[in-house]
Amino acid sequence: MHKKGLMYDLRLIIKGLKEIHKLQPWVLPVAVLESFFKAIAPFVNIYMSAKIVDELINFSYLNRLIVFVGITIGLNLIIYLASTGFEHILNLLIIIMVQNRDMVLNRKIIDMDYEHIENPEVHLLRTKIQEAQNQSGGGIYSLIKYFGVLIKCLVIVPISLVMIVDIFKVTSNESSIRFLNSNILNFIFIILLLIGTIYNMRLKENSEREYFNSLNKIVDYNRIANFYFEKVVDYNSGKDIRLYNQKNLFNTAFGEVIGEVNKIADEISLNYMKYGGANGFISSLLTGLIYIFIGLKAVIGSITIGNVVKYTGSINQFISSSSMLLVTIAALKINNQYIQLYLDFLNIEGKKYKGTLPVEKRNDDEYEIEFRNVSFKYPGTDNYVLKNISMKLNVGERLAIVGMNGSGKTTFIKLLCRLYDPDEGEILLNGIDIKKYDYDEYLSLFSIVFQDFKLFSFSLGQNVAASVDYDEDKVKYILVKAGLGERLNNMPKGIQTPLYKDFDEEGVEISGGEAQKIALARALYRDAPIIILDEPTAALDPIAEFEIYSKFNEIVGTKTAFYISHRLSSCRFCDEIAVFHEGKIIQKGNHDELVEDENGKYYELWNSQAQYYKEEAV
Repeated sequence: MHKKGLMYDLRLIIKGLKEIHKLQPWVLPVAVLESFFKAIAPFVNIYMSAKIVDELINFSYLNRLIVFVGITIGLNLIIYLASTGFEHILNLLIIIMVQNRDMVLNRKIIDMDYEHIENPEVHLLRTKIQEAQNQSGGGIYSLIKYFGVLIKCLVIVPISLVMIVDIFKVTSNESSIRFLNSNILNFIFIILLLIGTIYNMRLKENSEREYFNSLNKIVDYNRIANFYFEKVVDYNSGKDIRLYNQKNLFNTAFGEVIGEVNKIADEISLNYMKYGGANGFISSLLTGLIYIFIGLKAVIGSITIGNVVKYTGSINQFISSSSMLLVTIAALKINNQYIQLYLDFLNIEGKKYKGTLPVEKRNDDEYEIEFRNVSFKYPGTDNYVLKNISMKLNVGERLAIVGMNGSGKTTFIKLLCRLYDPDEGEILLNGIDIKKYDYDEYLSLFSIVFQDFKLFSFSLGQNVAASVDYDEDKVKYILVKAGLGERLNNMPKGIQTPLYKDFDEEGVEISGGEAQKIALARALYRDAPIIILDEPTAALDPIAEFEIYSKFNEIVGTKTAFYISHRLSSCRFCDEIAVFHEGKIIQKGNHDELVEDENGKYYELWNSQAQYYKEEAV
């Protein structure tokens, strides 16, 4: 829990500015210059207009008047060109900064430990950051915007004070105008001006706070609305929506969300009406007060007509910039919650020890893997998913891991691949704890196809190689071995053919079975010494799954392989079968041995599934 306060807010703003500097070093300097030129622009006209008016009234030298007009035009041109130029540069730099920010967030997701990827809280944090960016630009983007406004106000306020200080000088002692030109009147004017300005500031601050509170509510509803919207526009969802007549379901749910968003939009409108009306009324009173005070000073001859222009413009600049200054400070404080979300996400640290020991490169692929009394429970839970798992697998062997859903099969593989580390026990590679090996080198030992594998809307070749650059001949050879040769021949651009139509209208739609073969080809292309198939064919019927597993087993050759399935028929060819049940290995042996044990779990599962793969059908 973060302790809130002035220093906390200030430190958070400074951290945010440092992040902006990392993302794009030139953004802040250009923002300062752009704000500076925009801040001084009105004072050129205010000051020079006062000079020109006095020259006209006093009928001074024409040459002097021409010089003043020339200076005014010249300064306006220079400031306009400078501010406009810096504004264009700033907008370009902000675009680059935002792109770099998105890259940083995406890179963080790629680099963080897998246990964080599966953590719902991390997902929610990333979604909040994204929604805040989409709705209001909250976070880094808003910080640079408010920073520019802050610099502008900090320039305008002192300049305006310098410009108006002379109006409060008392120069006459005549009794008829003594009060109009006295410190008492100056004091009354200043007090009234301060009261009105401070009250106006508070109104604007409260308005901004309520606006941001309402915006936070919209962020939550938008997250839900975006989910429905993505489903509706996803052509893959079109079949289910039509076949199951889900139109009313989506319309009702989406309508409820839109209704809540409209209520919040009404709150925002009422907020602006309430505070906007009060703010307009106070601003009108202040403007009238300024004109009365300066008019009285002009009537008694305390100031020139030209100075009426100067003081009126300067005081108005002071009032508006003072109000905006407080509003910006309040907005920066509110925006800090989004900065904190951004920093919290970037500061997610991996607890996993990466190791330094190089993995021995062996031409014979002789790697022995051993689980020794391994137990594991997922973070934030008390129940063990795996308990006291012990087994050994030697080079070239085939291990089948079978069991009912939820028995711990996939978790076993996640531990083997160091997506998680055991809570108890250890996993050994050639007798050494896998935590001691260099993490990336250790992962290079595995080619894995999970049940929920993903193919991307890139070319077929890039999907197989998992890389932009690849060996085309090797990709074609692997695809043929994986059983996709005929489909490859029918693709319009061969291995250059894009999958799906997300980015290319010429993309091809592939069936579920074809997608599974491409995923298997990707595992083969990696050519790692250890192959793992974690139910990638679960969507197929048992006979089709057995055929694919058997063919893949031939392709694997002498490599070490893990085959995971809750269907027992698919792994009958394996050297050893481990039966998982409720997080424990309750049986081990080959198919013939296990099926003879009528009291064992394997026998129970085999007979319950026998209707799907009778011997004659296989």
